[in-house]
This record gives sequence, C-alpha cells and structure tokens, in this order.
Amino acid sequence: MRPSDLVVFLGPSLPAAAARRLAPCTVLPPARQGDVWRALARRPRPRAIALVDGLFEQVPSVWHRELLGALDAGVAVFGGGSMGAIRAAELAPYGMVGVGTIARWYREGLDDDAAVALLHAGAEHGFRPFTVPLVNAWHAADRARARGVVTRSESDSIRAAAGGLPYPDRTWPAILRAAGRSLGPAGRERWAAFAARGLPDLKAADARATIRAAARWLQRRGGARPGRR
Repeated sequence: MRPSDLVVFLGPSLPAAAARRLAPCTVLPPARQGDVWRALARRPRPRAIALVDGLFEQVPSVWHRELLGALDAGVAVFGGGSMGAIRAAELAPYGMVGVGTIARWYREGLDDDAAVALLHAGAEHGFRPFTVPLVNAWHAADRARARGVVTRSESDSIRAAAGGLPYPDRTWPAILRAAGRSLGPAGRERWAAFAARGLPDLKAADARATIRAAARWLQRRGGARPGRR
C-alpha cells in the first residue's frame, strides 16, 4: 500500500499526523465542492477515498455527484466522523461505505447536518477546534451517565443544553452554564472530575475507524468494490 492509494480529507476531527500513523495515506484539507474531482485527477489515481471533514456554509460543500463519480470510476469511498458521515448515509444505496457511530446515527434518521458542525482554526494552525460539535456533547453526556458520573436527568440536561446552543457558541463552559440548575453544584463537581481525565471525542474515534476501514479494504481486496458496513 502506497500513500497515493488512499486520499483522506481531514481537518478538525483528527490531526494529519495521526492519520498517517494509522495507514500510508495522502491527507488533504477538509473537502469543498470539486475537491473529490481534483483528487480523482491525481496521478496515480487513488484507489480509495476516506472522507471525514468537509467545509460548508462559507463555500459549497462536497457534491454528491463527485462522490458518485469516484464510485463509478471504481474508487472505494468511505465516510465517517463529520461531513463524511452525512454523505455516506445519503449515498449508501450507491456504494459509499459509512463507518462509525455518527454515520450510523445519520443512517438511522438523524437529520441535522449541524450536529457535526464546529468552528475551527485554519490550516496554518492545524484546524484546531474552537467549539464542541453536538455529537461529541451527546456522546460525552451518555458516557458520563453510563459510568455513573451523572444521573439520567443530569445527562439529559447536558444534552438539551448542548442542543439549544448554535454551533459557533457551543463550548463546554457555555453548555454547563445552559444546563444551569438541572445539573446543580454536585453534578458540576462530578462532571469536572470526569472531564479532568479527558472527555471522549467521538468524531476523532470515527475518523480513525474510517481511515482504518479504507486501509483494510485496500490491503484485503485491492481492486474489488467495497460492500456496505
């Protein structure tokens, strides 16, 4: 497997260096409209694409038709973590492979594209995240409840508080302020101890899973087209 075999569109979900440690790959910035076409024009052409991060709002988003063009050209396309999870759910009937929890949520009916949105720095600062994507807030609240850190009602209040904030304003201090009395001093103290050990990052976990899935397919099957996962 050569780095040119696998193109990964990546930004705030996972550092590029972490992606390269997972598999030989060519890491490109978050995809915008036309970037997949441009990836297909590379020589040698990639044999697989892992779409994780994509731009939206300020520029046109990666187009369904270019992803379908990649599939028609025999290039395996995997998506997960962020924009890739959305496009994988939309294009699953055509062969795009969704990987990870977030892709499954979209496949099962999550219809809010902004659930994966966040503010982040530019390429010169490694796309460092400034805000918390809603899917990460949900996941952290669920994990805290599963570990007995917070009660069900406290977890629900964190999820609701996160969902009530627009993505440019969604930080953990803002979420906890919005949770207010529902969390209470004791709940805040337990949450602070949980957060001090490092909050789980679902987007990063799904980004890793997406890259690994594409690399496994390349190693195992080479020229065949992937099945849905």
